[in-house]
Amino acid sequence: MADAAAVPRSEFTIRGVLLGIAITLVFTAAQVYLGLKVGLTFATSIPAAVISMALLRAFKTSTIQENNIVQTIASAAGTLASVIFVLPGLLMIGWWAHVPFFTTFMACAVGGILGVMYTIPLRRALVTNSNLPYPEGVAAAEVLKVGTGSREGAAEGKAGLVAVAAGTLASALFAALAAAKIFAGEVAGYFKAGAGATGLGASSSLALMGAGHLMGITVGIAMFAGLAIAWAVLVPIMTHIFPMPGASAADHALTVWSTKVRFLGAGVIGAAAIWTLGKLIVPIWQGLVSAFEAGKARRVDGAVIPRVEQDIPILIVGIVATALLAPAGWIMAHFLSGGPLLAIATPLIISAVAFLVFAGLLAAAVCGYMAGLIGSSNSPVSGIAILTVLGASLMVGAIGRTTIGPDVTTALVAFALFVTAIVLAVAVVANDNLQDLKTGQLVDATPWKQQVALVIGVLAGSMVIPVMLELLNRSNGFTGAPNLSTVAGAENLGAPQATLISTLAKGVMGGVLPWNLLGIGAAIGLGLVLVDILVRRFSAQRLSLPPLGVGLAIYLPSAVTAPVVVGAVIGWIYERVVSKDRTAAPAKRMGVLVASGFIVGESLFNVALAGLIVGTNKPSPLAVPFAPSEHVGMILALVAAAVVVFTLYSWARKAAAKTAEA
Repeated sequence: MADAAAVPRSEFTIRGVLLGIAITLVFTAAQVYLGLKVGLTFATSIPAAVISMALLRAFKTSTIQENNIVQTIASAAGTLASVIFVLPGLLMIGWWAHVPFFTTFMACAVGGILGVMYTIPLRRALVTNSNLPYPEGVAAAEVLKVGTGSREGAAEGKAGLVAVAAGTLASALFAALAAAKIFAGEVAGYFKAGAGATGLGASSSLALMGAGHLMGITVGIAMFAGLAIAWAVLVPIMTHIFPMPGASAADHALTVWSTKVRFLGAGVIGAAAIWTLGKLIVPIWQGLVSAFEAGKARRVDGAVIPRVEQDIPILIVGIVATALLAPAGWIMAHFLSGGPLLAIATPLIISAVAFLVFAGLLAAAVCGYMAGLIGSSNSPVSGIAILTVLGASLMVGAIGRTTIGPDVTTALVAFALFVTAIVLAVAVVANDNLQDLKTGQLVDATPWKQQVALVIGVLAGSMVIPVMLELLNRSNGFTGAPNLSTVAGAENLGAPQATLISTLAKGVMGGVLPWNLLGIGAAIGLGLVLVDILVRRFSAQRLSLPPLGVGLAIYLPSAVTAPVVVGAVIGWIYERVVSKDRTAAPAKRMGVLVASGFIVGESLFNVALAGLIVGTNKPSPLAVPFAPSEHVGMILALVAAAVVVFTLYSWARKAAAKTAEA
């Protein structure tokens, strides 16, 4: 890299920033919807990079570094959407009836910018002087290099944009036909099993299938195992233990799953998340110590720092990080104003700000290292959220234990959730930040410019998230929230992660958690950890069964996880088929872009549908009077999904072959 220190022709440009913000608006809206529906989000770096390369190629002065800035902004905002794993809990417990824009914006922005600041000192330790693989960062860099470095890359960039657009349009049309009731929204079947009942449901969703492709076959197999444990073992047993005379098989199975089996899944998630974090403590500590020692050994007094090693000056980082604690405390005070906790507001705020500093720094270091080790998408951020809400709840509960009055417990739970949301914003941005900086290192980007871009992405995402949350709150509402009578739509959003986090907070404060079910679930989780260890050992680390993925499939509705499993299998089959081609690498990238389009199209359509529901005050404004029966709708949905998936993946393979001929 002889020219590594040379200033690129263009890197941080107005057009790049504006394009990054525009992509942010689209992807953040899609992430919010998908996260509330499924409890999972997807990586946006690669599709953002492809869109950027295709559009900026019209400018002769565009560079790989400029495209990197665009994907940095878009991915920072996309990852920040993970705060929806906590914030809907404030609606579910009844503390909020509507999502306040300013409060939500400030929580996301303060936490997100702290996440950027906290990870800047870690860049040299965990990126420059580290052997961590950074799988997603390296993949994004390869896409940027291919797309900007050759005529074949230009052709692939154009084809990639078509792939995203085709997947988006197909998925949006599919979702529109489901909204019109021509396609069934869910393919399901339930039956009696002796005195018990069980069955399975699967949403008619190309977005969930696309998510399965992006998650990969390992997570897909883990979720299949979770489905089997939940619906072939636990639901039949629990419905036999808790009979519901006169109830249909579907009502019996779904009721017992939601009130009993789901808590077993929560126990599995908790045990798996703590184990996953625990086994990383030693490598995280060793990695940080050795990297900092290597950095000290290489430092030469008076040396000029190369452009590709220039961070935002540490003095500015310290000033910004310290200054942000003032708005953090102010927004916490604003959150408590007018509530029943005014008498203890000062100790609560002081303790919460201290918790934000301590837990935020710890979460930033842990998440940054995990992102480098196993990738941002695979990092157990849910484990960080669980540990954070438990810590915040214990802290808040200890301060407020002597306070009495109406709604005090609800207020304490709400404040614990709010603090957790800010810390989670720190964690998820740190989780993405170092991945983006690794991409930048590989394409000779300027670190401080990327870090400024990350802050811009955080601010852009922080403006979109409260708008999307309130729109979906008004159109669909969240399961269990007391304001559902004011909601226009018929189908509530489950927000599974927020449900789990708020349930834990309520349980710590009120002592109402079903500890017996959680304990059994934790035991199952430890058993799955042992199975994963054995699978890894006997396969020489080639195979694994992530216990967190199994737990999520027990905890999430089968309607959500079943299509994810199908998508993972389809993606695996597609990659196995194209791996024999001469153009295997571009064909795999094209498949990823089609899958990304599936997610974006359906998510954006449903966001638009939410606006229509609110505007018309009708739960199904697109329903047609000639809709077929439910069984016919199921068949139509299955056939259409098969045709769309086969057609677009076949096209992706052919398009990849054509790019090699360009």
